[in-house]
Amino acid sequence: MAQIVAVVNQKGGVGKTTTTVNLGAGLAMLERRVLIFDFDPQSNSTRGLGFGPDPDRPSVYDVLGGEADLADILLPTEVERLKLAPCEPDLIGLEVELMSAGRREYRLRDTLAPARRDYDTILIDCPPSLSLLTLNALVAADSVLIPVQCEYLALEGVTLLIETLRRIKASLNQPLSIEGVVLTMFDERTNLAKQVVEDIRAFFQESAFRTVVPRNVRLSEAPSYGKPIFLYDARSKGAEAYFNLAREFREREEARANSTQGVTRETPSAGERAELADPGAVVPVEGSGID
Repeated sequence: MAQIVAVVNQKGGVGKTTTTVNLGAGLAMLERRVLIFDFDPQSNSTRGLGFGPDPDRPSVYDVLGGEADLADILLPTEVERLKLAPCEPDLIGLEVELMSAGRREYRLRDTLAPARRDYDTILIDCPPSLSLLTLNALVAADSVLIPVQCEYLALEGVTLLIETLRRIKASLNQPLSIEGVVLTMFDERTNLAKQVVEDIRAFFQESAFRTVVPRNVRLSEAPSYGKPIFLYDARSKGAEAYFNLAREFREREEARANSTQGVTRETPSAGERAELADPGAVVPVEGSGID
């Protein structure tokens, strides 16, 4: 049964698509069955996986509009076990069409329900706004993954997002949780970036992933070639970071599954694992959420 994860941040340019594409590819390389659902009218995940504009190709707009089945639009990618539900700019029109529709907030949840049995992870690449499309993604998701750029005002934008998540959890999707926070575009040369990392980890505690994604030219170049970073430059720092993120993401999935099944064997906490990996790291004390 797939875990549905919305990759969301209302601020643009924080690495949502880069994280969606490369985390999805990394999980697929770890033998997970992954579906990337491009739900951003900018279609960046679609382009980043090598599919150019094609007005005749059915897309998520057709699925949400009831004119196609999800299974009929899925595209294989160059990464085994990774599939894509493509998007085109016409998706922007869906918001207008849904305004007067019944159960408009649940359209995406209903669409993805049959696909759960076919994948281990479904990643939704959301638009950089708190729109009706993003609302649909948050109602459909089991959890949210929040990329946060290591720059000034990062926490301020995330605080607004957390308040939105609380409201959605209270009224539309009670099980919604924070999968984790991914720190992106980290520049180790600046004290500001280091301070942002400390602030985010202090705020989110165990919800913040240990892996920090650095600024990396190869990561910026890869989408223009329509490839995940692992196929473009597997030896780059960006590839190393996203593969580590995928492994950490899988660890959390496995820990959650073991907890659900009542496994009682002792495993180190996220904080203990961080300390073992880096004795000088900021070690969170306890988890945070949106309760």
